[in-house]
Amino acid sequence: MCEVVVLHDGYSFVNNDGEMIANCSCTLIKGPHNIIIDTMTPWDSEVILTALKEHQITPDDINFVVSTHGHSDHTGNNNLFLKATHIVGFSISFKDKYYIHPFEKGEEYVINDFVKIIPTPGHTLSDVTVLVKSEEENIAIVGDLFEKYEDVNNQSIWQEAGSEDPIKQVKNRTMIADIANWIIPGHGPKFEVTDEMRMLLKNQTTLGA
Repeated sequence: MCEVVVLHDGYSFVNNDGEMIANCSCTLIKGPHNIIIDTMTPWDSEVILTALKEHQITPDDINFVVSTHGHSDHTGNNNLFLKATHIVGFSISFKDKYYIHPFEKGEEYVINDFVKIIPTPGHTLSDVTVLVKSEEENIAIVGDLFEKYEDVNNQSIWQEAGSEDPIKQVKNRTMIADIANWIIPGHGPKFEVTDEMRMLLKNQTTLGA
């Protein structure tokens, strides 16, 4: 069984000077494999190291690093974890060795009996989501497929954050909500998925719905 720990809640907002202020959620999965997902900006190494220490984890204990996509706020501290296999979007590597996996054909990548990675393009064309079976619940760590809880009702939040394929993003948001009990979004706290939310997402079949 796995334990899912949010090490840092992501955020995004525009300050009084009109500047975008943002950082991503960073999540630890403890289990048969220790996995860290989305390693924040390059200025956050101490934040991550301190949070890992609180859970008796060192960088060398991490088996997989997953960046849900390749943007700088999701990959900034990948180099702390030099004993891990790295998965950045659809790319899988260890040191200078790269491994081919057909994410682009919709195929999932299974890490163990509790954790798998599935392609969820939209925000970028190579976005992935980490699905965790924890006790009787499914937890989805989705990167910027969902920016935050508020974008379920207000689609302009994720649209304005950038989407390389909005049609695929709508489809994959609905798909994830159908299978997850909890979502850890890219730039907000973890939230529970309700039947009302699932129905709302199903109804959002066109942009601006």
